[in-house]
Amino acid sequence: MGATITWGDDFIACTRGELHAIDMDMNHIPDAAMTIATTALFAKGTTTLRNIYNWRVKETDRLFAMATELRKVGAEVEEGHDYIRITPPAKLQHADIGTYNDHRMAMCFSLVALSDTPVTILDPKCTAKTFPDYFEQLARMSTPA
Repeated sequence: MGATITWGDDFIACTRGELHAIDMDMNHIPDAAMTIATTALFAKGTTTLRNIYNWRVKETDRLFAMATELRKVGAEVEEGHDYIRITPPAKLQHADIGTYNDHRMAMCFSLVALSDTPVTILDPKCTAKTFPDYFEQLARMSTPA
């Protein structure tokens, strides 16, 4: 998509360049695809994530949930049987993000707040399932040293 990733002995650094849309089969990395879906909000062009039907049979219907919440921040979204197509808005808008009691929804949409657009994550405690101190760690990592 255009970010530069640098791996060190004890760190990983990500530098954002201009992000570009992708069209990709995500069958083998469906959970990572959720993060790419929210990253698409910052890309130039329309991103299409394919072969993600399995999103529908997780903690919630993640395909429906992702499409619904992306629309709340202003994205144009086409939700298909096994794909999602995301066109970012000219300007993101604040939204109250439903998590559907799904830890990945909370974590993916929390990344939107790293931009200049705040979001409110409803039921943030749903992250306790896999990452109880997620928001504390996010705050620590996103605070300039």
